[in-house]
Amino acid sequence: MNCFPCCMSEQKLSKKSLKKSLKDYDDAKNFAAFANISFKSDESKRRYIAEAITKIGKGTISAEVFTFRDLCTATKNFCHENLIGEGGFGRVYKGELGKTNNSVAVKQLDRNGFQGNREFLVEVLMLSLLHHSNLVNLVGYCAEGDQRILVYEYMPNGSLEDHLLDLPLEKKGLDWKTRMKIAEGAARGLEYLHETATPPVIYRDFKASNVLLDENFNPKLSDFGLAKLGPTGDKTHVSTRVMGTYGYCAPEYALTGQLTAKSDVYSFGVVFLELITGRRVIDNRRATEEQNLVVWATPLFKDRRKFTLMADPLLEGKFPKKGLYQALAIAAMCLQEEAGTRPLMSDVVTALEFLSVKNGEEEEYMNDNADEFPADYTSDSELKVD
Repeated sequence: MNCFPCCMSEQKLSKKSLKKSLKDYDDAKNFAAFANISFKSDESKRRYIAEAITKIGKGTISAEVFTFRDLCTATKNFCHENLIGEGGFGRVYKGELGKTNNSVAVKQLDRNGFQGNREFLVEVLMLSLLHHSNLVNLVGYCAEGDQRILVYEYMPNGSLEDHLLDLPLEKKGLDWKTRMKIAEGAARGLEYLHETATPPVIYRDFKASNVLLDENFNPKLSDFGLAKLGPTGDKTHVSTRVMGTYGYCAPEYALTGQLTAKSDVYSFGVVFLELITGRRVIDNRRATEEQNLVVWATPLFKDRRKFTLMADPLLEGKFPKKGLYQALAIAAMCLQEEAGTRPLMSDVVTALEFLSVKNGEEEEYMNDNADEFPADYTSDSELKVD
C-alpha cells in the first residue's frame, strides 16, 4: 500500500514552505521553553499562570480574563441542566455571557484531575496564538485561586463522537458527504498545525471527541492541553512521555515516546476509519477479532470483495460508487505501520479535496453487490486514489 498518486507531487512538496502564523509572537525559543515548564510549589502554580500568560504572550493574548463569579453567573452556578460534556479533564457547561448574550462552552478543569497547570497554560497560549477556521476559538479563561477554567465558542452540534458512535436507535447517522466534509476540515486543522504554524505543533490527542461541530457541521479541533511543539532544525522527533488515548496513538510513539507529526497522521487515519465504518477504535462488546478497529480493518484493506463490509450500516448504501474505495485508500495510507511511509497532512487534504470533487460529480451509489465495486482496483495488496 505504497501508492498515493493523486496527492504526492514532488514539485509541489519542494515548493511548499512553512508560512509563519504566529505573527504577533516571534520568539519561538521562549515559547518552546514555556511549553516544557514545570512548577515547584502550589503558590507558584497559582501566581505563575497570569504572569506567564502576560509575559510569554507579550500582550498579544486576545482571550478575556474572567472572574469565577462571572462564570458562575454565565452557567447558573454550574448547574446540572447546563452540563454538556464530561471527561477525565473535568466538566463542560453551556453558558451565556451577560455582556454579549453569546453562548459559550465553559470547561471547568478538575482540580484533582489529570489536566494540570502546565496543560492549562499550554492550551491558553496555543489557542491564543494559533488561529484557523478549523481550530476552536478560545474566548477567555479564569485562573482565580484554585480554579482553572477555559471558555470556548459554543459548538451547537457537539462533538463528532456524539453523531457517529453508539447512536440511539432514533438518531439518524451522518450522511456520506457530511462525513467527508468533517474529515477534510479536520485534516486542514492538522495541516495548519504541522505545516503553517511556526514552530510546528503536534496535536497529540486527535480523536472523535476532540473534533467539535458548528451549526453547519464544520469541524474544529479542541482540547490542546497535550499539544507539543514539533522538532525544529536537524531534530527528527520530540521525545516525551506517551500521552493520549489508547487506540489512537501511533505504534512508534506508543513504543518509544518519539513524537512526530506523522503520529498525528496515524491518529487521523483512525478517526477517518471511524467515520467510514461507524465503529469505535476499541470496542470490547464486539467479537475478539473485531474489538480493535485497525486490527479488524487491516486484512480487509487487501480484499476488494470485503470493502462494503467496512461501510457504516447507517449509511444504508448511500455513498458514491467509488467514494468508499478512495476513502479507504486514504485511511490505509495514514495507518501505515512505518511512520515514514505515511503521507503529510497536506497530501491528505489534497486527496480529500479530490474525493469531495469526485463525490459531487457522481450520482450513482453503492449497493450490496461487491462485483459492482470499482474495476480500476490495482491489486489485492495496493490501494490507489485515481
